[in-house]
Amino acid sequence: MNYEWSYNPPSDAELKLAGEMAEELKISPVLARVLVARGIDSAPEARKFFRPQLTDLHDPFLFQDMQKAVNRLNEALGRKERILVYGDYDVDGCTAVALVYRFLQQFSSNIDYYIPDRNEDGYGVSRKGVDYAWETGVGLIIVLDCGIKATEEVAYAKEKGIDFIICDHHVPGEELPPAVAILNAKRLDNTYPYEHLCGCGVGFKLIQAFALNNGMEFSSLIPLLDLCAISIAADLVPIMGENRILAYHGLRQLNSSPSTGVKALMEICGLTNKEISLGDIIFKIGPRINASGRMQTGNEAVALLIERDGQKAKEMAEQINEYNEQRKDLDKSMTEEANRIVKTLEHRHEHKSIVLFNEEWHRGIIGIVASRLTEVFYKPSVVLTSNDDGMATGSARSVPGFDVYKAIESCADLLENFGGHTYAAGLSMPVRNIPEFRRRFEQYVKENIQPEQVNAILSIDAEVDFREINRRIMSDIKRFAPYGPDNPKPLFCTRQVYDYGTSKVVGRDQEHIKLELVDSKSSNVMNGIAFGQSSQARYIKTKRAFDIVYHIEENSHKRGEVQLQIEDIKPKEEVVS
Repeated sequence: MNYEWSYNPPSDAELKLAGEMAEELKISPVLARVLVARGIDSAPEARKFFRPQLTDLHDPFLFQDMQKAVNRLNEALGRKERILVYGDYDVDGCTAVALVYRFLQQFSSNIDYYIPDRNEDGYGVSRKGVDYAWETGVGLIIVLDCGIKATEEVAYAKEKGIDFIICDHHVPGEELPPAVAILNAKRLDNTYPYEHLCGCGVGFKLIQAFALNNGMEFSSLIPLLDLCAISIAADLVPIMGENRILAYHGLRQLNSSPSTGVKALMEICGLTNKEISLGDIIFKIGPRINASGRMQTGNEAVALLIERDGQKAKEMAEQINEYNEQRKDLDKSMTEEANRIVKTLEHRHEHKSIVLFNEEWHRGIIGIVASRLTEVFYKPSVVLTSNDDGMATGSARSVPGFDVYKAIESCADLLENFGGHTYAAGLSMPVRNIPEFRRRFEQYVKENIQPEQVNAILSIDAEVDFREINRRIMSDIKRFAPYGPDNPKPLFCTRQVYDYGTSKVVGRDQEHIKLELVDSKSSNVMNGIAFGQSSQARYIKTKRAFDIVYHIEENSHKRGEVQLQIEDIKPKEEVVS
């Protein structure tokens, strides 16, 4: 991929502030510069960032309708009403359902859960789900990670005497559903100070409020934080503010005392006795939970996440792992087909977006394919398939900085339904509307996308020379974890580096470069690895200068040794920003 490099050098005032913070915090001056660049400009704020405290979580009763929600939940438990915990079929929805269900199990045995079937129910709250609730005697539905646009379905449930508490983080429509309580920080009348919680995070705030209202110790909620960490990682929400607190402590729970079902998943992923990061969740745990909802139903994922018997959990995890293998095969074939289609499109280089439709594609995989297209072609992408009733269902993904939800909303008159947030959305429409949708979606993207959003950009945190890289800086970088959106792993740039003479191409297909480098300002020799960049090897071996952008890592083969993971290489002949 051809990257553009973006770097804003610190001002004199920022350098002075960073120096003062480095001295007070006793951290590397380089990392102090990174903190300042990310808007953390005081030592107390930095301490909160490095050691997030559960006591800094916001009061859950700051949510509009939280008192109403807790009152209704207290009433349901007091009357021994049947409660249905209802959620989306993705990781966020399944973890949210498991979290609330596990918590409420302490107080009632008259509780059930429901995950909609992707093919039969469609997305979100369905009439089929409401009918199931009515047939099983449910009086209260707690819906998580969806429901904010289910106006007709909630009204339908109300006619049957069923109340709703909605816990969602997606963008509301003009009309809110007639629920008893709607917990969503994206409401126009929102009073909650943090709007980036995932669906599981909103569910956690509900049980936090219930615990407060009923005099329960916060410590009773800590065993559920492993599910929050999984959800936050998989849903790619910002890892700052309240999400950072929940992710930080959720990872501690995940690494010290995971629930039985989560532990079985960790074992099937090969993560036993390993310090688990959000990256491990994104690439290993999350896809397996998702595979259940993509290939079958999310019910199996929830069943695993609430299971207490170790042997049963192991068997469930093995089944879900098999779904993931099937998903990978479908993912590969569909993505290859989608890439071929895009490459044959007329005038494709002029288009700012991608909209593909294939009635044969699997509904559970189209979101992954949309993500792959966005990564490869760096354009907002919509991938659609159809069902038997002449309706097309799709998933949309976006590039950093561009709001794909607003782009879809601009075509609302063509759509049957849509929902989502800035970087991911779902939609449905009559198949006949696809050509006009494609035209108008492209028009909106072309008129609204910014020049800096149409290229893959590496945002550099600091320019350094090799004299500044040592074990201390590597130790300090670890304190920035957990990494994610709005808090990526620090990215560095060094100019004027040279091959020490021992760099070589490695890998089964000779696709990587193992590097030993020196720079123009020191005699330090730095080891590095550049994955998939063997095309640069010939230039590097000429002993001419080049610039690199990289992460600073610990060498996995030599504990304690610093290694550079090089993201991009630019020969000095190239102009860089």
